[in-house]
Amino acid sequence: MSDIFVEKFRGLVPLYLGEPWQKADGIDREDLDSIFAELDLTVPQALQEFLNAVGNCEELMEAYYYFWDPEELEIEDGYLLFLEDEDEAYTWGMRADQADVPDPIVWRRNNATGEWVNEEGTFSEFVLDMLDWVFNDDEDDD
Repeated sequence: MSDIFVEKFRGLVPLYLGEPWQKADGIDREDLDSIFAELDLTVPQALQEFLNAVGNCEELMEAYYYFWDPEELEIEDGYLLFLEDEDEAYTWGMRADQADVPDPIVWRRNNATGEWVNEEGTFSEFVLDMLDWVFNDDEDDD
């Protein structure tokens, strides 16, 4: 599998944190492969590359919502869950039956009702838009 998204995700560190990307910001592919094998999960390429690029970068992984550590990923309601808000009111995931799609559509679950809503964007689009919103929100208020 050739990298499609990893450089874009690595670029988030200098863009939002003003520091050069370092290997320690990410999680080694071998470690990710081992974790996913132990969990018996197929994880889409975009999510794998996101974790490989910035999975250890707390400033991004916990910027506003909380991206789950690789060991915490799970399938529930037919969705691979990867993100939750601080109040645990919403959880984001991708359809588990789309795990072989490199960059699947993101869905949001209202945890009170269990209803899933299509976010109308792929994982990479969702992450890039969300972090842009988080880090540039103050600038928009000026």
